[in-house]
Amino acid sequence: MPILQSKIKKIAILVTSVLAIGIMGYMGLSNYNFIDAVYMTVITVTTVGFGELKPFSPEEKVFTIFLILTSITLFGYAVSAFSEYLVSGKLFEHFKHRKVEKQIGYLKGHTIVCGFGRNGKQAIVKLNNYNKKFVVVEKDKEIVDFLDSENILNIEGDATLDETLLKAGIKNASFLITALPSDANNLFVVLTASQLNKNCTIISRASNESSYSKLKIAGANNVIMPDKLGGNHMASLVTTPDVIEFVDRLTIEGETTANLEEIAVDDLPKKYINQTILDLDLRRQTGCTVIGFKNPDKDYVINPEADIKLIEGSHLIVLGRPEQIIKLRQLF
Repeated sequence: MPILQSKIKKIAILVTSVLAIGIMGYMGLSNYNFIDAVYMTVITVTTVGFGELKPFSPEEKVFTIFLILTSITLFGYAVSAFSEYLVSGKLFEHFKHRKVEKQIGYLKGHTIVCGFGRNGKQAIVKLNNYNKKFVVVEKDKEIVDFLDSENILNIEGDATLDETLLKAGIKNASFLITALPSDANNLFVVLTASQLNKNCTIISRASNESSYSKLKIAGANNVIMPDKLGGNHMASLVTTPDVIEFVDRLTIEGETTANLEEIAVDDLPKKYINQTILDLDLRRQTGCTVIGFKNPDKDYVINPEADIKLIEGSHLIVLGRPEQIIKLRQLF
C-alpha cells in the first residue's frame, strides 16, 4: 500500500541518515578510519554496551549522547509505525494485495468483470460454471470483503481508472464485462480497456438506448440492455411459451455444466482440421449434437449439414445433456 511504503521509505532514509552522521562524526571528531567509525556508530546506535576504542573527549561524549538519543527516538518511531499497521490490519491487507497481484500475474486469457451488482453476479456464476478464470473489479469495501470471504479473486478500485484495470491484468485478458450501474462509467471502462488491450473482447451493460451507439463507437464488441431483454423475454412467454421454456431449460446451469457448449475448431486435434462435421463424429463419441456452425467471417449456420468443413477460425455450437457435455469437455 502507498502509505505503508512511504513510511518504510521514511524510516529507511532516517536510519541511513543517522548512520551517515555517526560515521562522519567519529571520523571528524576522533580521527577514526572508516571501518572504526562504522564500528563505533553501529555499537552506539544499537546500544549493545561494548566499550569505545579509546577514551572519549567531552566533545565526543556529547556527540555519542546525541547519537544514542536520536537512534532510540528513531527506533521508537519505527516500532510505533509497524505496530499501527499490525493492529489496524493494514499490514495484512498489504500482503493480501501482493498475493492477489501475484495470482493475477499468472493469468492469461481470463475475463475481467467490472461491478458486482445483479448483472455482475450472474456473469461470474456463468463463468464459474464453465471453469473460466476471472477477476472482479469492485470499489465497494463491503462487497470486496464478501468476495474475499468467498475466495473470489478481486481488485478493489475504480474500474474507470487505467491503474485498476492494469492491476486486474487487462494486458493479458481475453474478455472484459463491464456491468456498472452508470452508462457513463461503463463508457469510460470501455474506452480505457480498448486502449490498453485492443485484442480484448469487451461486453458492456447499458440502460439507455442512446448509450448503445456510444458504447459501440468506444470499442464495445457487444452491448447488452437487460431491461430490453427482460421485456422481450416476457412478451415471448405470451407468444411462444413452449419454445421459450425449452430454450430456458437449455441454458439453465447445474453446479458444473449446462446443455450448450461452444467448441473452437482451432482447439481440436489437428487431424480434424479441414475435415467435415461428419468426420468429427461427436454423436457417437459423446452423444452431443452439432446445432450451429460459425465460420471465420462470423456468419452462423443453424443446423449445419454434416459435410461442412472444419476450417481454422470457425466454431461449433453443440447441444447435449449435462453428462454428455462433461464427456465432450473431457474429450476436447
